[in-house]
Amino acid sequence: MNIILPTASPTIAHFSLVAASLSCFPHLRQFSTVFPPKSNLLSSSLSSPLSRFPTSMNWLGKLGWLGFGNRAGLSSMDTSSAAIAQGLDDDVPAPGQQFAQFGAGCFWGVELAFQRVPGVTNTEVGYSQGLAHNPTYEDVCTGTTNHAEVVRVQYDPNSCRYEDLLDVFWARHDPTTLNRQEIMSSWVKLLLFPQWKNEIWKSNGNDVGTQYRSGIYYYTPEQENAAKESLDRHQTTLGRKIVTEILPAKKFYRAEEYHQQYLEKGGRFGFQQSASKGCNDPIRCYG
Repeated sequence: MNIILPTASPTIAHFSLVAASLSCFPHLRQFSTVFPPKSNLLSSSLSSPLSRFPTSMNWLGKLGWLGFGNRAGLSSMDTSSAAIAQGLDDDVPAPGQQFAQFGAGCFWGVELAFQRVPGVTNTEVGYSQGLAHNPTYEDVCTGTTNHAEVVRVQYDPNSCRYEDLLDVFWARHDPTTLNRQEIMSSWVKLLLFPQWKNEIWKSNGNDVGTQYRSGIYYYTPEQENAAKESLDRHQTTLGRKIVTEILPAKKFYRAEEYHQQYLEKGGRFGFQQSASKGCNDPIRCYG
């Protein structure tokens, strides 16, 4: 049965009708690229039925149609909020540990890849590099806050080199695609990372928007230098221009709890994926 969500806009009603129709026919889900599976996690108690469809929200937010109060767009963000968001983290790493931040598309699969790295002692997913203080997932999905989905990694430099984390970052996504999540083609991965030939990372590439941009966000001058040198090495190997941004780390806003260790906990289908150190099982991004 088709159910049209309440809305004053015929355009959104159409989107809602399509979404409801697809939910009734599982074999058609492969065509539902405008409705990323992540949108299903948004609570029904959110302020608008549009929040169930982040990609639709993204475009409508850019057109100024969403009306989420003070969070509707950059023009309504005061300078004090932006200053806080562009500041430093509120916390510090554990003694003897260091932080690193990476953006490589959907943060679920990226986090699991880093969870498996020996020497990584903690991972969190969240939002950074934006201009709004305390953003929610709903806010970030509008595409107007300028936040990136990131994973903040805490690691022990005595047992895990920063360069090891960079290798995971490059292998996890295609750094030549702008503002979207893509898997790196198999031949490129084998060329750059032959030691991981048994790893097949899966992604449906449906997530498009500035929040999915490729980025390395450094905490120290040493991290900055290593990131830039690593980018230069990869640029000489790839046939396309790398669009990864390398910037100072900004305040990390921890994402909602249901996003944390999402794939390890089973994702939306309850299919738990191992986060054991050294595990090289394929990562299925949507669990």
